[in-house]
Amino acid sequence: MKYPPVFFVILFSQAVFAQTTDSTYAAEIARHRQTYKEHFLTETRSPLTEADTAFLDFYSPDISWRVTATFERTLTAPPFEMPTYSGRSARYQQYGILTFEKNEKKYSLRVYQSLRLMTSQKYFDYLFLPFKDLTNDDFTYGGGRYLDLKTGDIGPDNTMVIDFNKCYNPWCAYSDGFNCPIPPAENHLDVKVEAGEQNFKGEKH
Repeated sequence: MKYPPVFFVILFSQAVFAQTTDSTYAAEIARHRQTYKEHFLTETRSPLTEADTAFLDFYSPDISWRVTATFERTLTAPPFEMPTYSGRSARYQQYGILTFEKNEKKYSLRVYQSLRLMTSQKYFDYLFLPFKDLTNDDFTYGGGRYLDLKTGDIGPDNTMVIDFNKCYNPWCAYSDGFNCPIPPAENHLDVKVEAGEQNFKGEKH
């Protein structure tokens, strides 16, 4: 079959656009991770020193793990005690359910609000998304990983972007003595989320 010249121009344009999108996105994730590392140096209770941050490890940016989820608000969810790895618990309330598709399979995750942070002028709109997946123990921290979201991230069409490239380890991955929430069973994904932070390559303090 003989294609007209415009067909190849379109294909070339699409390839250039895809490369530009991927490189722009990779740069965005690189900036995000640099800020993430710098955060450890400004927090007074940080488990890591500047030298330790060299042992933080991440998957290569993968834009396919930036997914758009539908959001369903759960208005009547009662407060509950979310256990932590220290043996203590923290009071949370389910805020909503996020549903997304990956490789033609549907998954759902719950997002939560901390009852303590809801009273804070700075963090009142903070949403907490803890999860586990099939990479835990082998490639990522066995205790699961976290994502930070905000109520303002919910679009007018009741969608929200979940960027798994920005998921991070709880501080318990680096040191004992922190109250890191355990991801509830309903947030255990039956898929390998090969994105975001991997196992810490340094020594646990």
